[in-house]
Amino acid sequence: MEQVITAVSGILTDYILVVVLLVAAVYFTIRTGGVQFRMAGEMIRLLLHSGKRDEDSHGVPAKDTVSSFQAFSLSIASRVGTGNMAGVATAIAMGGPGAVFWMWMIALLGAATAFVESTLAQLFKVKGEKSFMGGPAYYIQKGLGNRPWAVCFAVLITVTFGFAFNSVQANTIASAFNESFGVSPLLTGSVLTVATFIIIMGGIQRVSRFSELVVPVMAIAYLILAIVIVTLNIGRIGEILTMIFADAFSMDSALGGTVGMGMIMGIKRGLFSNEAGEGSTPNAAATATVSHPVKQGLIQALGVYTDTLIVCSCTAFIILCSGIFTEGHDGIVLTQKAIDADLGAGHNYGSIFVSIAILFFAFTSIVANYYYGETNLLFIRNSKRMITIYRLLVCAIVLVGSLTTLTIVWGFADITMSLMTLCNLAAIFLLGKYAFTLLKDYRRQRREGKNPVYTSRTIPQISHLTECWDEQEKK
Repeated sequence: MEQVITAVSGILTDYILVVVLLVAAVYFTIRTGGVQFRMAGEMIRLLLHSGKRDEDSHGVPAKDTVSSFQAFSLSIASRVGTGNMAGVATAIAMGGPGAVFWMWMIALLGAATAFVESTLAQLFKVKGEKSFMGGPAYYIQKGLGNRPWAVCFAVLITVTFGFAFNSVQANTIASAFNESFGVSPLLTGSVLTVATFIIIMGGIQRVSRFSELVVPVMAIAYLILAIVIVTLNIGRIGEILTMIFADAFSMDSALGGTVGMGMIMGIKRGLFSNEAGEGSTPNAAATATVSHPVKQGLIQALGVYTDTLIVCSCTAFIILCSGIFTEGHDGIVLTQKAIDADLGAGHNYGSIFVSIAILFFAFTSIVANYYYGETNLLFIRNSKRMITIYRLLVCAIVLVGSLTTLTIVWGFADITMSLMTLCNLAAIFLLGKYAFTLLKDYRRQRREGKNPVYTSRTIPQISHLTECWDEQEKK
């Protein structure tokens, strides 16, 4: 099974996905005029004001809405997890320090892709029972009028996030606790399964509140640890940066094939971490109540920076400062041993901290991943029985993932992630024109000193498809 999964995964991710992702990122960067660079200040301004719900938007009472910051936290909860600690470690172990450079590049360019997909999710969102819902399945059906394609994506994202990615998260937690405390994967998996069941039974409001509270705290704690380690190694920072850039372009490395491996691993693990173009974060972006679709698009683009340029870079510097990335360790174990080495021989404080941190990072990812699957199952069919079965299967896969080998869970995740991403990228290539129009409208209103508001007059040809913005038009 490992051989088959590895072979299929290699073809999809090492060749097809890497090329398509780079082409998409460059294309959307050019078509949006480098929105991820030109409007970075606007992203931060919007995030600072995103905690307040807009009671008047879309005619939905404030108590039944998800704030822009909660939607951002939900997407960050999914992004910030195993990819930041185990994924970065795997990329460096297999692709060398140069992989870090390519992770940065895919984040800087991919933020434009994230902007487009999240803006489209806001534009074509629908009203759910307790909150807004949306994402690629919704904008494929509404914007392209193709339900079979939309259902195909819905199935892929449900399998990818609800099952494949959650098995990776559970496996990483179990490995970390086994390495640090000698806790059996079966015990860790059982506790995770029960905790997952309790949280996901509360629906999107409970998931978003949980993410809003936990994600900022765990991210700040991890950032503080990285700052401490970088400070202890401040004299080596120039050397480490030189190592990253030199390894990314070294001719010696090129002759040995390391540059190609570094690029592939950096882009693969970067995508797993920041999710730009996958079609996952639009599901969280669609839940927010905002006055203009571009607002949430900009905030979600900032999420790519937060994930890769900050959190992933923390892990990269921790590992490279330790100098042990060539000793044969991989995944979360490499990160744990690197922190131990950075803090001094004879101490296992790093392993303990990483175990606790990865518990929160990965667990919030599990509950956020679950929500992505639920949203898309409801798109296929609004069935309470189907949702109940899905919840039980998610809990079961958490237990199974805790006991499975690292190669199988990562390989399976890469396969389903690749298929889902290709499906979504094809859709946003066709629908991107609407996001470009919305961006022009948003910039015009900002130049006029207004708080941008979207109405159906902006894109009249699809006004009958953007049902959640009718209330904006009435005002």
